[in-house]
Amino acid sequence: MTENSLLTRYQQVRQQSLLACDPLQVEDYGLQAEAFTSPPKWHLAHTSWFFETFLLKPFLPGYQTPDERYEFLFNSYYNGVGSQFSRAHRGLLSRPSVDVVKQYRAHVDTAMERLLSDSDHQHRQTLLERTRLGVEHEQQHQELFYTDLKYSLYANPLLPEYSGSVGAPDSDARAGELAREPQWSEYAGGLVTVGRDIDSASDQAFAFDNEGPLNSVFLAPFALARTLVTNAQFQNFVDDGGYRRPEFWLADGWAVVQENKWQQPLYWLEREGKPMQFTLHGLQRREPGQPACHLSGYEADAYASWAGARLPTEFEWEHAAVEQWSQAVASDARKLHPTMAEGEEPLLQLYGDCWQWTGSAYRPYPGFRPAAGAIGEYNGKFMANQWVLRGGSCATSQGHSRPSYRNFFYPQDRWQFSGIRLARDI
Repeated sequence: MTENSLLTRYQQVRQQSLLACDPLQVEDYGLQAEAFTSPPKWHLAHTSWFFETFLLKPFLPGYQTPDERYEFLFNSYYNGVGSQFSRAHRGLLSRPSVDVVKQYRAHVDTAMERLLSDSDHQHRQTLLERTRLGVEHEQQHQELFYTDLKYSLYANPLLPEYSGSVGAPDSDARAGELAREPQWSEYAGGLVTVGRDIDSASDQAFAFDNEGPLNSVFLAPFALARTLVTNAQFQNFVDDGGYRRPEFWLADGWAVVQENKWQQPLYWLEREGKPMQFTLHGLQRREPGQPACHLSGYEADAYASWAGARLPTEFEWEHAAVEQWSQAVASDARKLHPTMAEGEEPLLQLYGDCWQWTGSAYRPYPGFRPAAGAIGEYNGKFMANQWVLRGGSCATSQGHSRPSYRNFFYPQDRWQFSGIRLARDI
């Protein structure tokens, strides 16, 4: 990516965050239904804090922040920077106001444009690398904006919509096909290379540090389901007592089911005997052929056990995805709800519908080294007790859908657009 195109990319992504807020009422900016979510206003402020903290303060002479207290208010988890305001109470930050936060963003943008225009800066390469990271970081928060907002809107008994646009209902005939047993694509396995060579990646091909370095793994022959598990297929699990039968569940997963009284996926509802689900478009008919979504890792693993299959490892998923990788499939539709599978490729719905749980623990690859300083906290310190998800969702930003991308969440988490692709040994 050239320096001019990076500035353009920076401006586009920053504008996209504001455009995503257009449908909001002012009261929506402070919504935070649970500690694991963040309000829209906080996302707008924190992404600005990132550029201010890691670029403007250390590298732009004479830069002045609008308010020194922002370093504390909008720090997410960077202990090397300093202490942070309580994550669980971000929704209580009625001040600074929405207008003031937008002014803060504009202040940061003006300063960033000045910093990036200095082609003779002695730390030019570091500036470019951190700006690219900051842009990708903001795109991650754009996806969190949607998933956090959806969870918070769902807490309202009115079930308000974020966006009124919604696609046409699925074809009943096609949905019937997708309710049947899965079709499989087989892979020979063997010694394969996974990951990314971070140090020699091209300027165009950005990768986060946790995607590398390259490493070799041995895969036994395996098969992956061509499509994601559908609502109709998951309904069969529910109807068969899946949430009442501990034999399908990991011990920790069963404990979570009992504690939270789970009986079906998040956002599933019934109205007058009709299956419905809450979406960012409001309450909609639950389409049988669409992917079952907002499932925890524990639910994904239990379903796989019930179906006589398993979850793929992250390396099986990546190896299969690389075989049919094309930039053309990594579009930025932002349809905000997964859709029914269409196409003839060996694997459908790799990107653009649901993140796919794997059975792999989120751990560093051999040779992984975090960057020095506080910025090295970006990924490395979270490599414990979480599971890897692969692919990309209907809310994933452009360029973040690629075979090597490693998303990660705790296995009890289900507010993300997360679904299931089955695997089996052959």
